[in-house]
Amino acid sequence: MRKYDFVANLKRALIISLAIMLVGVAVNVIFGTNMDVSFKGGTVIRYSYETAPDLDALSTAAKKALGNDAKLAFDEVNNAKVVTITLPGTVTTEQKQDLAKVIEKDYKDNKMESFSSNTLSATMGAKFLLRCLIALAFAAVLLVVYVGLRFRKIGGIPAAVSALIALLHDLLIVYFTFVIFRIDLNDNFVAVMLTILGYSLNDTIVIFDRVRTLRRRSDAPLADVVNESLHHCMRRTIVTTVTTCLAIATVLVVALVMHVDSIISFALPMLFGAVSGSYSSIFLSGPIWVRWMERKEKKAAKK
Repeated sequence: MRKYDFVANLKRALIISLAIMLVGVAVNVIFGTNMDVSFKGGTVIRYSYETAPDLDALSTAAKKALGNDAKLAFDEVNNAKVVTITLPGTVTTEQKQDLAKVIEKDYKDNKMESFSSNTLSATMGAKFLLRCLIALAFAAVLLVVYVGLRFRKIGGIPAAVSALIALLHDLLIVYFTFVIFRIDLNDNFVAVMLTILGYSLNDTIVIFDRVRTLRRRSDAPLADVVNESLHHCMRRTIVTTVTTCLAIATVLVVALVMHVDSIISFALPMLFGAVSGSYSSIFLSGPIWVRWMERKEKKAAKK
């Protein structure tokens, strides 16, 4: 059976990735990015309940009392089932009282009670977003430095840059998942990003470690060594990815059935991120590293 040539098909993999990115960019330009109040500022009002209310009817009542920008979602906070109402800007005491009257009158059977009410300024939200992005950037830099140091004997900088390209690819896939599925960027966005950083890099390190081992034993062309290493790691990567995705998909299905939006906004992007992490490690990072090293060797030979 003829083995797949990952290095020779790098251009095809790049075209597939570029096509996905273009779709994400197009959706982002047309529809924009939804941001949670934790990033853009606003008000969060929560009501606990024993029996889930009709979300559409409650949404209509909330918009009538608070304004058309109000968004509702089922959530779970400190083991309590709650309805979370978010909207930009501040809410007056009168508006809160109007909403409380409607809930007290129309949702007695659901046993809804006021759980919490918080307001975050736009300035604080922007600062929080900036700190999250700095944390992501710092984590990515540290991971890349680690790859560069660990694989310095087989070309540390090219390996690090190849790993960085794969990481950026995966982070963009996660971001575009939020954009395409119209999920608000919130705390889960940062959590998924950090998780995918580690997940994707783990696959890349395993592959580069195998390349380093085979490189010591063989004088074969670098492309052949990398292709052989990728085929050796393929089964492990597929099994790990399928197992991970099955677990995430199970959580996602349960969250969809139970209408737990905070879990959905984590599990769905995580599902796409896990697949992307394995894809980029196999089809992008290794082959990109080979092309870089081949050009480096050609330049050295000319001198």
